[in-house]
Amino acid sequence: MHTVPDGVEVVESRERARHLDSPPLLVIDAVTGFLDQHGIGRGPLAWQRIGDGHSNVTYLIERGGESVVLRRGPRPPLPRSTHDMVREARIQRVLGEHGIPVPEIVAVCEEEALLGVPFYLMSRLDGTVVTDSIPPHLSPAEQRRATSEAVVDTLVALHGIDVSGGELASLGRPEGYPARQIERFRGLWEVNTTRSLPAVERIADWLAQNLPTSQAASVVHGDYRMGNLMFAPEAPTRVLAILDWEMATLGDPLADLGYLTATWSEAGNPATPLELTKVTRSPGYLTQRQLAERYQRRTGLDLTPLPWYQALALWKAAIFCEAIHTRWRRGERPHDTVFGPSLETGVPRLLERAGHYAGLTATSRR
Repeated sequence: MHTVPDGVEVVESRERARHLDSPPLLVIDAVTGFLDQHGIGRGPLAWQRIGDGHSNVTYLIERGGESVVLRRGPRPPLPRSTHDMVREARIQRVLGEHGIPVPEIVAVCEEEALLGVPFYLMSRLDGTVVTDSIPPHLSPAEQRRATSEAVVDTLVALHGIDVSGGELASLGRPEGYPARQIERFRGLWEVNTTRSLPAVERIADWLAQNLPTSQAASVVHGDYRMGNLMFAPEAPTRVLAILDWEMATLGDPLADLGYLTATWSEAGNPATPLELTKVTRSPGYLTQRQLAERYQRRTGLDLTPLPWYQALALWKAAIFCEAIHTRWRRGERPHDTVFGPSLETGVPRLLERAGHYAGLTATSRR
C-alpha cells in the first residue's frame, strides 16, 4: 500500500492539485473528508491502484482498519456518457436487490468538486480474479469445469431478470439495440483512427446487412468475461461479484454471450488483444462451444445467429482498442510501453477474427 506520495496520479491536497497541468486522479485530503462524512475509518489513509486502468480507475483505500474500493472515471474531458459513476453505482444497487452478485455500494459522490469527476465507494471483497494464473483452489480439473460453468450460469441469472418495469426499465431502450451498436461504433472509428483499415467498413456493412432479430431484452453487461468476475477464495467455485458495470445497458442478451465466447481463450485459436484470461486455454475448461451450449440449455434462446454477435463483439473491440492505440501514438499514454504499442498489429488481428465469425475472408467484399 502507498502512504500518500505527491505526484501526477495522487496528491496530498486540493491546493497542490490546483498547481498541476493535468488533474490528479486521487486527492488525499478530499477523499479523507468524504470518508469522514460517511464515518469510514479514522486517521491517515493508504491507497493502492487496482487493475490496468485502460478506462475507469479503481483504488483500494485503507484507513484505520477499514477498507473500501473507490471507483472513478478517467481524467476529463473524455466523454462522460461512458464513464457515468452515478449510473454505474445505481445499476449495481438495483441488481443487488435482484440477487445478482455485485459489490455493495457504500457511498456515492455526485459532485465534481472533490476529484474533478463523480466517484463512488464500494465494499472490499475478499476474493480472486482469474487472469494470468490459476489459483490453487480452482486448479483441480473439476474446479476448472465448475469455474467455466459458473461464468455461464451467472450470465444466465443476469439475463433472467425482468426488465419490463421498475427502475431497471430506465437503463436503456432495448429495441433496436444491435443496429444502434453498429451506428455508434462506426462513428467512433472515424474519430479515433489515424490509419486505413478497410476491414472495419467491410465488417460494418456485413453486420448492417445481416441484422438478427432480438429474441429477448435483458440487462447487458457489455464487458462480460471471466476477468470481470470475482470468485470466492476457497473451493467450491462460487462467483462473489460481477465487476466493471460502466458499459451496462438494456439490450440483446446474445450480445453478452457473443462477447464472452468470442474473447474466451481456447487452445488452438489465434490469440487477440481481448483474450485477457489466457488460463482457459489449459485443459479442463469448457470450450467456446460448450459455453454456448450450456447457455442455450438454460435460456432456450436460439443460438443460430451467435456468429453475428461474436463478429460484432470483436469489431467493437477493434474500434475501442484503436482509440487506445491512437492515444498512445499521440503521446497521451506515456507510461504504456506494452498494450498501446501491441495494438499496431493487435487491432488488425481483432478485425481478422471478427471477419472469421462473419464468414468474410481477407479479400472478400461481400
